[in-house]
Amino acid sequence: MNETSSSIERLIEREALFKTLFAFSPDAIVVTDADGRIRETNTQLNQLFGYNANELPGHPIEILIPERYRQNHQVHRRTYNDQPRVRPMGGALELFGLRKDGTEFPVEIMLGPVETPPGRMVLGVIRDITERKQLEEDARNRRALFEGEMSHLAQHDALTDLPNRLLLNDRLTQAISLARRNRSQLAVLFLDLDGFKHINDSLGHSVGDKLLQSVAERLSSCVRKSDTVSRQGGDEFVLLLSEVTHAADAAIISEKIIAELKRAHRIGKHRLRISASIGLSTYPTDGEDAETLIKNADTAMYDAKQSGRDKYRFFKSQMSLQAVERQSLEQQLRYALEREELLVHYQPKVNLKTGAITGVEALLRWQHPERGLLLPRQFLAIAEDTGLTIGIGQWVLHKASTQVRQWLDAGLLAVPVAVNISALEFRGRQFVHGVQEALKNACLDPKYLELELTESGLMRHAEPAAHTLAQLKAIGVRLAIDDFGTGYSSLSYLTRFPIDTLKLDQSFLNDIVVDSDRAIIVDAVVRLGRNLKKRVVAEGVETLEQLRFIQDLGCDEGQGHYFSPPVSAEQFAKFMETGLLIQLL
Repeated sequence: MNETSSSIERLIEREALFKTLFAFSPDAIVVTDADGRIRETNTQLNQLFGYNANELPGHPIEILIPERYRQNHQVHRRTYNDQPRVRPMGGALELFGLRKDGTEFPVEIMLGPVETPPGRMVLGVIRDITERKQLEEDARNRRALFEGEMSHLAQHDALTDLPNRLLLNDRLTQAISLARRNRSQLAVLFLDLDGFKHINDSLGHSVGDKLLQSVAERLSSCVRKSDTVSRQGGDEFVLLLSEVTHAADAAIISEKIIAELKRAHRIGKHRLRISASIGLSTYPTDGEDAETLIKNADTAMYDAKQSGRDKYRFFKSQMSLQAVERQSLEQQLRYALEREELLVHYQPKVNLKTGAITGVEALLRWQHPERGLLLPRQFLAIAEDTGLTIGIGQWVLHKASTQVRQWLDAGLLAVPVAVNISALEFRGRQFVHGVQEALKNACLDPKYLELELTESGLMRHAEPAAHTLAQLKAIGVRLAIDDFGTGYSSLSYLTRFPIDTLKLDQSFLNDIVVDSDRAIIVDAVVRLGRNLKKRVVAEGVETLEQLRFIQDLGCDEGQGHYFSPPVSAEQFAKFMETGLLIQLL
């Protein structure tokens, strides 16, 4: 066989191999001439584009290309054909194909020149990448959604979905810029829930979280969509009223919020009532930047709390000095226990018929290193706001119990010691256990301990209160309702509570001799106590006239400066040596 024959055979074999690969390739293949006319297509291409066999050859390649790309394709083909020698046509391209039915779909195409006897051809391998593009689109959407969610989480509170500090500061800064240009006003409201910690500690964080969500919904309902309600953390919320015509507008919103929040919140089986203290600052009067406006509104909020809570206060410059003083006192109070600056004074209770000492009340004092002796009204509100109440209350309970034990060991005729219990302590899950521990550590008989609880504190959660009181009564301690007459007792609950003593609030003794209404109330309480077989103790006896009046009404015991102010344990021990504080007859 000569060389020519061998070459022909090789070409025939190569052509046969090409046709086999062309026919059975899993990819769609098209061959075009230099003018862009289709010369060959395989079955996969015909199926991909929706044509019958032998339907495409002779047509320009543009039949497979969407019209908007055709001109650009022709320009590139001419440019390539004008090159003096064959060059690679580049890597894979992502384009759009056009089916016979007019629909478009994404394709990936790889082009390569092929030199043949009839001339230069172009081989195109085409793949449908619809699925890949969809996966990429889904991935982009998921990434965008994730980034959006992350951005939302970074700027919103996870519990309430309200804007957080970051977003509030951004909106407040923008609102200030707009107000500056328009020469308008805006207001910032700093809101703190009154007594939220009590609910959180007594009913659990799950109930507390749902209450915060309920509060968030009501706050949002009280303002315009253009305003911002944000949660700063805990039970603190800050509201931005972006445009207010007068400061009085912010006051109206504050009143609306206070009224709305006081409506009962249904949280599971609970109907919870809560109030709020609100501080207000306005731009530009109280500050010209976000930080100052929020800080001043916060200062005004604390003033509202110190003024009795459940109210709002506008910021005033003198409040800043008070806030600094309060902050200093708060920091010092945190270390008062470990520095042994807290102490207990004792005020006797007296039998109004004999003058004999029948009991003693343990009263907390703070021997401040710079301010001197501080009374509870000067620091207990701070203790409550900072969560120090329970620790301090437990310390007083242990201190008073130990002191009675010491009096007994000294051979004195000791009397029961009364310890004031805050509502937060009483509702604590470990309170009953704490009382037992105090008695155990002091080796004290329970009959020597009396717990004084406020009327309002008991009635706020009457059902669980009744259960806890029954547990305490089973231990053997005495129970008293302090400040009786100032709360909202239900007589039905009063008969169910295992109470030993009613302590008449000292406010009723003020001007009792000349105020007939107060005299009627005192008389009614004494009669009520007698009918319920409870001891009645009148607090705040300051004058002989007051003493004689409550004696005539048949009150059992009295307590006040007329008999003795609160004194140290050593001074009270001297009273106990005789057991008689004053000759009444």
